[in-house]
Amino acid sequence: MSNSIKANPQMSKPKSDHPRIFLSPPHMSGKEIEYVAQAFESNYIAPTGPQLDRFEEMFRELTGFEHCLAVVNGTSAIHLALRSLGVGPGDKVLASTLTFIGSVSPIVFQNAEIVFVDSDATWNLDPNLLEDELKRMKADNDLPKAVLPTELYGQACDLDRIVEICDRFDVPVVCDSAESLGASYRERAVGRGARAATFSFNGNKIITTSSGGMLASDDKELIDHCRYLATQARQPVRHYEHHDIGYNYRMSNVLAAIGMGQLEALPSRVERKREVFAEYQNRLGDLPGLNFMQEAEYGKCNRWLTVATIDVDSFGATPEEVILALEEENIESRPVWKPLHMQKAFSQFRTVGGDVARSYFDNGICLPSGAAMSTNDLDRICSIVRSISK
Repeated sequence: MSNSIKANPQMSKPKSDHPRIFLSPPHMSGKEIEYVAQAFESNYIAPTGPQLDRFEEMFRELTGFEHCLAVVNGTSAIHLALRSLGVGPGDKVLASTLTFIGSVSPIVFQNAEIVFVDSDATWNLDPNLLEDELKRMKADNDLPKAVLPTELYGQACDLDRIVEICDRFDVPVVCDSAESLGASYRERAVGRGARAATFSFNGNKIITTSSGGMLASDDKELIDHCRYLATQARQPVRHYEHHDIGYNYRMSNVLAAIGMGQLEALPSRVERKREVFAEYQNRLGDLPGLNFMQEAEYGKCNRWLTVATIDVDSFGATPEEVILALEEENIESRPVWKPLHMQKAFSQFRTVGGDVARSYFDNGICLPSGAAMSTNDLDRICSIVRSISK
């Protein structure tokens, strides 16, 4: 059954007087204000400063990437990576269709073409479809300039397999790990092994700098070039000299100070998100037709959001009906991402498969997953979900 919720549904006013439970609100550790105060005391309020340098260093230490560049958001990180890899007008980039628009809009910024690729049972880009498509494109002498898989809802993609396939065709991989910081793939940080990986610190992510992102790579030359582009492509001379058009993409020192406190709390945030997921499974796992996203055997999911699909016939209600029932009690939940190949903005682009991603959207629901959720919050949510099932 199709998920018919519109982009901005006009929800009825909640009947509940309970404080709102948000889907994935920011969660401060308490250390952030200390680091921000240090930035203020040093007067490094301008875009760069010691907190920014330290934040990038901490990210390298945490993930194992050799080089990191903090930027204004995850989309800008993808844009810088694609431009540095030479993606330009008429080029093609293969990308996940089940993702947020910011993952692929940089392809359009570069006047390149998107080829959307369907999902598999992990909810991420299907390596088998990717391999078949690259073989077909090679036969047509039309290989893409890059491949851009998204690591969805905290679940690592099968990166070794994807990179091995792409290496055969000499196509670089940029991993969109915006939702998956703190997750692991074969006991290493997500994104490690791709030519570059990108991360988001938006307000709803597992850690936040209010807005912000990171580009990470073991390729020093790529990061150096992206750093140059991210600072208006300014030449290293005393006056302002420009040979290229760049961007104002660097993260501010103050936001980096917030990020320092957030990074220190990341392990506990992952642990708590996984506990929240386990609580949902324990409390609701017996309901017929409610199926939680399985953890891929090759990794450890950060469970950024608790995501499930609903078989309407077995469960007795649609995802939309569950979302509206929760909203009436002042509880935020959402549909799964609408696949981008189904959206008007991308109607001109080709799709490989698409039915799997569409089924996740049609039948999926994202439940509140805040790291600070209380037992009472979980009790309320689970009671409502259980009451609406048949």
